Amino acid sequence: MGKLLVTGAAGFIGANFVQYWIQNHPEDSIVALDALTYAGNRVSLDPLKDSQQFSFVHGNICDQPLIENLLREQKVDTIVHFAAESHVDRSISGPDVFIDTNIIGTHSLLKAARKVWLDEKTVPVHRFHHVSTDEVYGALGPNDPAFSETTQYAPNSPYSASKAASDHLVRAYLHTYGLQVTTSNCSNNYGPYHFPEKLIPLIITNILHSEPLPVYGDGQQIRDWLYVVDHARGIDKVLKQGVVGETYNIGGINEWANIDIVNLLCAELDKRLDSSRELQKRYPLCPVANGGSSQDLITYVEDRQGHDRRYAINPDKANNELGYQPVETFETGIAKTIDWFLENPGWWGPLRSASEG
Repeated sequence: MGKLLVTGAAGFIGANFVQYWIQNHPEDSIVALDALTYAGNRVSLDPLKDSQQFSFVHGNICDQPLIENLLREQKVDTIVHFAAESHVDRSISGPDVFIDTNIIGTHSLLKAARKVWLDEKTVPVHRFHHVSTDEVYGALGPNDPAFSETTQYAPNSPYSASKAASDHLVRAYLHTYGLQVTTSNCSNNYGPYHFPEKLIPLIITNILHSEPLPVYGDGQQIRDWLYVVDHARGIDKVLKQGVVGETYNIGGINEWANIDIVNLLCAELDKRLDSSRELQKRYPLCPVANGGSSQDLITYVEDRQGHDRRYAINPDKANNELGYQPVETFETGIAKTIDWFLENPGWWGPLRSASEG
């Protein structure tokens, strides 16, 4: 039986991971830690409120004494570290919190783990798994090979620079102190519980409210998209089979230009809404309900500062060494995502209202 501390557990990827883990590892228990800042939503963990395997702690990863107490009292043997500020636009306008959370917060976790696991030896075996991003590798040209685990770091935004720094700290705690660490770098995630400021949920929810669909620049920025539960499956593989000290890239082999994503979502939502009077009644502002097309909402806006043109992950190492393969195709994953947002306005509606206010 394992005891996991999952940081950022009320965030998008963290909440999906916690739900996945409890469903697939009934012998384990999870302590879910989240500071509940703007992107952390306690409601995302409501499906687990009756689970005996799950407990929630409202706290900050920068609070080292809190982390130490949780590791000791709960006999935690595994940390899965998701907690991070992750929105590039916010890092451009306000980088300080990214430094505080992503670098200082990660270092606080590492110090707590070192003290409790290495100095006090509270558990016989431990693992610190750090979840990072493909953005630490910089940007790719249109014909460049996808990022591998040996690609040189070249972060281009305050967000990616802060994540790169945290990656290096994790590596240093292995080589200097012997902390048993692994790292995974993932491509863009999508799926349920995705905060509505990010591209896919923003487009879905704006269509339902007949609001502009903002597209940066020419919309030809390319990203590799990974269904969030497939990401959880990849981390599972790393925790169970990964080699201590190694980094594993987890990707979807699924590159799309942003404008193509927007057009796809427009077409899929129009198709669903056109065939359902019930959905039109539920979302009376949507273009289809008023004889229009969602594509009419597409609005090109000034490009983001320092906008990286292309990211892509080469997942061969995880595929070959861990037997990892995504289960969802983009077609099945995006269908599940659209359906979830259509059926859960009670989750995303308050978040949109709060951000607009």
